Amino acid sequence: MFAAAHYAALAVFVFSCWGYGRALLARLAPPPRRDVGLEAAMAVALGVGLFICAFQALAIFGAFKTGATVALVAAGFVAAAVQLPPWLRERRALHAHGALVATAPWTRVERIAAIALALVALPALVAPLAPPIAFDELMYHLPYARQVAEQGSLGIHGWLRYPWFPYNYNLLYAAALQVGDDVLPHFLNALAGALSVVMIYRLGMLHVNRLTACIGAAIWLGLGDYSNALIDMGVAMFVLSACVALWWWRESVPNVANLPDNATQGGMRWLGVAAFCLGVAAGSKYQALIFLPLVALFVVRHERRAKAWALVFGCFLLPCIYWYARNAVMTGDPFNPIGARVFGFTDWTPADYVQQVADVRVHAELPNALIWSVFFAPFSIWWKRSAAVRAAGWFCLYSVVVWVVTSRYPRYLMASFPLLAAVAAIGWQVLFSWAATGLRRLFGANRSQGTGQDIPQGTPQGTAAVATGAMSRNTARGGARIGDWVPVLLLAVLAAVAVRQTAVKTAMVSTTPEAREAVLRQHVPGYAAMDYLRHNATGRVYQIALNEAIYYGPNPIWGDTLGPWRYTDFGALSGGDLARKLGGLGFTAIVLPNSVVPVFSARIDFDKYFAVQYEKDGSRVYRILPAAAP
Repeated sequence: MFAAAHYAALAVFVFSCWGYGRALLARLAPPPRRDVGLEAAMAVALGVGLFICAFQALAIFGAFKTGATVALVAAGFVAAAVQLPPWLRERRALHAHGALVATAPWTRVERIAAIALALVALPALVAPLAPPIAFDELMYHLPYARQVAEQGSLGIHGWLRYPWFPYNYNLLYAAALQVGDDVLPHFLNALAGALSVVMIYRLGMLHVNRLTACIGAAIWLGLGDYSNALIDMGVAMFVLSACVALWWWRESVPNVANLPDNATQGGMRWLGVAAFCLGVAAGSKYQALIFLPLVALFVVRHERRAKAWALVFGCFLLPCIYWYARNAVMTGDPFNPIGARVFGFTDWTPADYVQQVADVRVHAELPNALIWSVFFAPFSIWWKRSAAVRAAGWFCLYSVVVWVVTSRYPRYLMASFPLLAAVAAIGWQVLFSWAATGLRRLFGANRSQGTGQDIPQGTPQGTAAVATGAMSRNTARGGARIGDWVPVLLLAVLAAVAVRQTAVKTAMVSTTPEAREAVLRQHVPGYAAMDYLRHNATGRVYQIALNEAIYYGPNPIWGDTLGPWRYTDFGALSGGDLARKLGGLGFTAIVLPNSVVPVFSARIDFDKYFAVQYEKDGSRVYRILPAAAP
């Protein structure tokens, strides 16, 4: 029932998103190559973007309340119910008239690949049911969403590490917390991953083949993380949606410059959709801005009219301008805090900036090996045949080059992972083809044409030659059959890993309060102390080295490695000075892990001003004694 309730809530939201997105798509010219699955996924993605814009507008005016959230979802649900019958009739008509892209019958290899893909999807179905335990979701994603959900408005929460970040996708989590529990945001993160899976699969079917579609979808499933409430997969979904819309625009009007305005209006709207999706992504994470130069270059090669570019700028700015304008007006830095070296520092100091950059460099590493085959895609026949494949390949190359030059932190590449997975699938096909060729040569396929000499067939030599040729051809066919099965081996390996991961994810699911507490105490350092403070704190609480647990503590709670509440501003003080400074700021308690306690308790006057109030699971709560009153 626990899983059914959450998936039912997700289904209602998806249907509502489809209702809004379908209403928008109905006003656009249909794509030149119709694909029901891809269009439906795009409709849902656009609906998610429209929900984000609606929540943002409500929150700006302090009206983001539970009633408004429920009303928006209900209106979308009704819109979807009204549009569903005509959409089904349109689908049947397209199928009857052969307007949909034809698909070949399933081969045996493709059926096995589809089964393996389904097995790979199992962990993603179970993972969202786990309680929040990921570092970043507990440090600022969910705390921010909870603040917005409780206050019904947008604010600057200086106790968070990143109070000035754009938080578009987090508004969905705020809405989820208004109507459900803190597991429901996981499903909205997983929704972004699932929509990307559908898009990758359908794009593979449209531009390559079914086997490549399965491989690409499986790679993305293996790369995504469906067990948390981060926003990287949401950004990736909107970047992918922008690319789909951009390509539909390009296909709709192949020679824009030579056509009159009335002939390009329908196709130009897809350009607006692409800009809107990029705007939602840029309003969720600064890293999405890196795609703007590439997209601008692609568009300007085909479209230079002021009317079109006005549409692009308007649709792009609509979902994201609030965050950047707010930052520019209030701090002078539209990209706060990453633009501090250009626009000046606000909450962070130069030392904070250096520490953050150093932390990113510490986590720099190569991305998952599953996408490395992307560099072999240009050797594929599909690279020569499909302009869409080449465009995706150039996108991948651009993304990887920018990533290498800037961060080399794998999570900062995730916005490109869906297309990287799709193109990497083509690269794997190339490798599979080379493997098959090698097998044929290994088994003597190069001798299948005989010796090149004319031997009479009636002689013993002729009979032997015929037999040798037949054996060579059979061996060659055997090598080819082995090569055909090589792609399935990759999916089989992924499936084996997925089965093991499913068992791990299932063990994390907590359907009772007791099971939830056990999981959180095991996986969230300091959970017990934070939970105690959430129920018993009588004033402000300062936490030290427990950033990954603040979601479970009092709301708000102060203390961080960066920003105005940084540890270094307090850690060098004597026990008395620390107590007086904290007391003067309204703090009544501090909480820290036992591993850090000796740093403070070794001070000769620490016990005079602090007393243990609670201790459990390796963390302690200290009460600031009255003797510390300033």
